[in-house]
Amino acid sequence: MGVSGDFDSQNRGLWGFKGLMRRKQVDSARKEVDGGHHQLAKELSVLHLVAIGVGSTIGAGVYILVGTVAREHSGPALTISFLIAGIAAALSAFCYAELASRCPSAGSAYHYSYICVGEGVAWLIGWALILEYTIGGSAVARGISPNLCTGYIRCGFLVDDPTILSSGNWKTEYYIKVYHGNGLKGIPGRNCVHVCNFMGLLDLILRQALLFGGGDLPAFLARQYIPGLGIVVDPCAAILVFIVTGLLCVGIKESTVVQGFVTTANVCAMMFVVIAGGYLGFKTGWAGYELPTGYFPFGVDGMLAGSATVFFAYIGFDSVASTAEEVKNPQRDLPLGIGSALSICCMLYMLVSVVIVGLVPYYSMDPDTPISSVFANHGMQWAAYIITIGAVTALCSTLLGSLLPQPRILMAMARDGLLPSFFSDVNRRTQVPVKGTIVTGIGAATLAFFMDVSQLAGMVSVGTLLAFTMVACSVLILRYIPPDEVPLTPSHQETINSVLSRHRSTQKIDEENSKVCVGTSNEASQPLIAKVGASADPVILKDVAQGRCTYVIDETMRRKIAGWTIAVICVGVVVLTTSASCVSLPGFPRYMFCGIGGALLLSGLIVLTCIDQDDARHNFGHSGGFICPFVPLLPIACILINVYLLVNLGSATWTRVSIWLVIGVLVYGFYGRRHSSLRDAVYVPAVHADEIYESSSNCLP
Repeated sequence: MGVSGDFDSQNRGLWGFKGLMRRKQVDSARKEVDGGHHQLAKELSVLHLVAIGVGSTIGAGVYILVGTVAREHSGPALTISFLIAGIAAALSAFCYAELASRCPSAGSAYHYSYICVGEGVAWLIGWALILEYTIGGSAVARGISPNLCTGYIRCGFLVDDPTILSSGNWKTEYYIKVYHGNGLKGIPGRNCVHVCNFMGLLDLILRQALLFGGGDLPAFLARQYIPGLGIVVDPCAAILVFIVTGLLCVGIKESTVVQGFVTTANVCAMMFVVIAGGYLGFKTGWAGYELPTGYFPFGVDGMLAGSATVFFAYIGFDSVASTAEEVKNPQRDLPLGIGSALSICCMLYMLVSVVIVGLVPYYSMDPDTPISSVFANHGMQWAAYIITIGAVTALCSTLLGSLLPQPRILMAMARDGLLPSFFSDVNRRTQVPVKGTIVTGIGAATLAFFMDVSQLAGMVSVGTLLAFTMVACSVLILRYIPPDEVPLTPSHQETINSVLSRHRSTQKIDEENSKVCVGTSNEASQPLIAKVGASADPVILKDVAQGRCTYVIDETMRRKIAGWTIAVICVGVVVLTTSASCVSLPGFPRYMFCGIGGALLLSGLIVLTCIDQDDARHNFGHSGGFICPFVPLLPIACILINVYLLVNLGSATWTRVSIWLVIGVLVYGFYGRRHSSLRDAVYVPAVHADEIYESSSNCLP
């Protein structure tokens, strides 16, 4: 066998389980040596990242969540629910911040999963994110046009009666249906508020605010019901998607500046709610806090249920990580951008909620237009105009934030060979993936024009929560079992043979010298690293330096223990969350499975706390960035929360997502695995990678 035979045998082949587990290295300047790609423009600073994060996170859903969650779950304790949800979201933000600063490349969670977990999992994450951003952008676009045209609700998934939509007197008929009947009860879109804050439920907002004098949009923009097909088309939504797509094609800095202005308008509208509402509260008294039921009318359980609901209002900050390759100083700016955006969102949510629930009793709040109705009750009907502007700008900024990440994820997957190279092209002038952006825009516009995407709202959350879960797992892997092998292209084969041959020769000489020294010693029969008189245990070694007796686990065994422990933790989380959520199970089996899952989770946490983290983590990726605190506790808590939310999304959502994932498996099997850039890669020890690259560069003419 040749010098590199051992490493060739470890090469991840095209077929088999190892092919799914092959991992790539952190993207760096070395990609250019290996025939790299055109680079994206490094134009973004901390302020740009904050604009992207806040704009993508604060959707118009917050204008509904305040009323719905206060009435059904939290009561006056809504502010605490937002705080708890913000802390839970911060767990994922900490994990994103470390990986984004260590691995600053386009692709976000897909990129991190590929580096830390493997190609198969990374593909599923990337495929799920494609679905998330496409449906999310389409749903947001369909929610804008009703807020632009009229004071009445005329929406495809709310007005589900074709006779009303097709009649010439639809306004009067639906006005009666909404105001004098129970037309809003049982509407499927209402449930979306428990799924994601930037879904199509914006058609529920502010039906009394008239931006265009109460008139309709022009006929070519207005929604139209097509009797033969039984669908409601929305030309305005499709046009809005195309406008945003064109803006994203102009350049990352230009589109971010526009998003910053739009986000500022939304924040100003929210601050108006806080300031004007605070003035009314101090003037008329805080009636919402003077209730006989107290601050927790639904108990602590209700407050926690409210936290689980409003958690989805914090989804969106992960869009910041997808722009990592376009940040001027990613090690410093990415953690600051993610943390600042999430902090601003949490502060605004809490301020709005503390004011609104204090102005009126929670049970008197309108579940569909809580904020505007509160001001109307105090004689400020004109405030609905400002709130409507906030809702529309929130939708526009969220639309930008939904369409921005997907072309970069497509580009990252195409760079790795898992998708056609068409998506990896970067325009030389604008330095953005124009082709991927146009394809994304066409797909989102088509969905927005034809489909009632509100029914698919839950699928958006699956992609996000899967990404959050995998990012937390990646942090554990990075800390305890970082990749110890680096994939190199076959063009380095000659250099690999030379470097490894030289190191093996040196290692053989050292071993011979060691044998000579040991043979002349009286302690030749004693273990080389062990306490004198102790048994030579290959797993536990003793160190008696400076008179202290400590136990050190052999590095190979430590990595095996850590790897299996992380796997046990994941199994325990799934068992615990599934059994806790399955209320149909009888009492004893349910508690038994909860106990088993909890025991696995707790034992895994204890083991990871006791063993050392890998020293190689300090040299993994780009050093000098943010370090996630409280490892392993924080990532494990993050995994637990996200998996619990995943389990509770419902069977209908998982059925739809499963169909999409099966399609993804077929695409990967017939294309991705065959064209992966790691198909012919040669894996070498990471400690020799720098030397091999240096030797290769010296050999270049």
